[in-house]
Amino acid sequence: MENQILDGKALSLRIREEIRLEILTGLAEGKPRPGLATILVGQDPASEVYVRNKRRACEAAGLVNEHIELPADAGQQQLLQQVQAYNEDPAIHGILVQLPLPKGLDYDENQVLKTILPEKDVDGFHPLNQGALMQGNLAPRPCTPKGIMVLLKEAGLEDLSGKKAVVVGRSNIVGKPIALMLLERNATVTICHSRTKDLEAEIKSADVVVAAVGVPQLVRGEWIRPGATVIDVGINRGADGKLVGDVDFETAKKTARKITPVPGGVGPMTIAMLLRNTVEAAWN
Repeated sequence: MENQILDGKALSLRIREEIRLEILTGLAEGKPRPGLATILVGQDPASEVYVRNKRRACEAAGLVNEHIELPADAGQQQLLQQVQAYNEDPAIHGILVQLPLPKGLDYDENQVLKTILPEKDVDGFHPLNQGALMQGNLAPRPCTPKGIMVLLKEAGLEDLSGKKAVVVGRSNIVGKPIALMLLERNATVTICHSRTKDLEAEIKSADVVVAAVGVPQLVRGEWIRPGATVIDVGINRGADGKLVGDVDFETAKKTARKITPVPGGVGPMTIAMLLRNTVEAAWN
């Protein structure tokens, strides 16, 4: 069964090494060292882990990482001032504000994202960049969907012409952008969500399933069409404390042609694509 597993961790390490070598070559050619600024507000344990992993990846690949931590009660204005300072810093090519921001205070995530310069928006969340994606224009692409597309290419699905793709979830971070990126590869795309009447039937018809809804093991193995490729974006904590995805991995892998595990699938690819976007922002 091992050949069925889409190993995002191994693929991401390959990509990160490629980026490291690209940076060495670029520096020798006189290009600036790519710089990423990370901003963490508050002390959410999960966010701290995510930011720490991103910073370590930057260091290993040879990117500059400027990092600042603000207290949870710093407030919207202080956060926006920090974003603006990085906007004006020529050594910083990418800005990442770790989401979600602390709840119950005056933070406006949409306003924060709009304040980041579009060309420094390496998360691909700025409205202008999301609009460019809608129109098929060049712009930073959200890291998780971008990583999914690289995983599909690794699975031999670079061209999705004639394939039906079902996306479970309609978030601005994953569901909507991955649907558009699948369309760019000529897939026929269906977006499912909490109001979809017969989710099982939709998934059974799919050649590619992208599960990004945040419900543990929602997608059952018997729903997977034999030979389908399954991308599981979900990261959920099971009753036993273990991480599980939105797909029942043990049953789904019996029929899937290729499937991503949780952990070790999409997550590492997100970080690799963040590095890729930062290098592209610095040099393109």
